[in-house]
Amino acid sequence: MAVKTILVSQPEPAKEKNPFNSLAEKTKVKIDFRSFIHVEGVDAQEFRKDRINLGDFSAVILTSRNAIDHFFRLAKEMRYTVPDEMKYFCVSEAVAYYLQNYVVYRKRKIFHGNLGIGSLVDVLKKHKKEKFLVPCSNIQNESIPETLDKEGLDYTNAVMYKTVCSDLSDLSDVKYDMLVFYSPSGIESLIKNFPDFKQNGTKIAAFGSTTSKAVVDAGLRLDVHAPQPGVPSMTMAIENFIKANK
Repeated sequence: MAVKTILVSQPEPAKEKNPFNSLAEKTKVKIDFRSFIHVEGVDAQEFRKDRINLGDFSAVILTSRNAIDHFFRLAKEMRYTVPDEMKYFCVSEAVAYYLQNYVVYRKRKIFHGNLGIGSLVDVLKKHKKEKFLVPCSNIQNESIPETLDKEGLDYTNAVMYKTVCSDLSDLSDVKYDMLVFYSPSGIESLIKNFPDFKQNGTKIAAFGSTTSKAVVDAGLRLDVHAPQPGVPSMTMAIENFIKANK
């Protein structure tokens, strides 16, 4: 069956020029976007149950904009004034620049990697005496604690926000030829929202090995997966599939 409609389980890209728009123009396929998951902040009362005292830490490891937003939100809710001496270690330059929404950038001790926790290792090793706080979601990338443990750093994970399933009940009568997923949480949301979901002819595309595994573990058929050798992106993999199944 030819693919004519696609639902991507993520928010629509902010920029008009993006890979999915290019894919739609090339293949004449209708592409919609809908986030299957969303982030909710942990409130101060719930956070206190973890018995984490923000004042005990001299440095913060920031892995995303969500981590920044919820760190400063909780600090405000708990009436904790983040000291000017706090050191910030960010996984990328983009994350570091986002700190400007909360601190005077040039007056703070801010360090950043290129992309991912691995790129921060060298600078973290130079600050081994710090006590690190790691604001995170209830679903944390395993590579983060693995890397910090390997380097013998003194750190504490602090769950400040949660990734939860979105309500997709308005899609119950809408059918798509292909569903595209980027995380195991997206698959979880599909099953939670539609426990009687039958794949039948619907194609499922997944990005990344953990997402692909989640598709199979859910008893679904994986039709498209990326990255692969010579096919680094999801849109390229989908385009190849469409061309081969006209």
